[in-house]
Amino acid sequence: MNDKQQEVLLITQEECAEVAQGISKILRFGLDEAYNGKTNRERLEEEVGDLMCMIELLQTHKLVDPEFLRKATRTKYSKL
Repeated sequence: MNDKQQEVLLITQEECAEVAQGISKILRFGLDEAYNGKTNRERLEEEVGDLMCMIELLQTHKLVDPEFLRKATRTKYSKL
């Protein structure tokens, strides 16, 4: 694994934690509760967007296979 791949993995890990934190805030305080001018929904949307970017970078840097991700996504949809 090269340095760029390690960086992408590290940042993806951080973004996952930030999404989890955003969800926790929503569950504790509500979706539309505002703090410092942004609602919890807006904060979550930003963090999910960041995570989506990192998922694309995981693919770009050959850390995950896009076709396998599509298959895993379809499988998860069928379970929900």
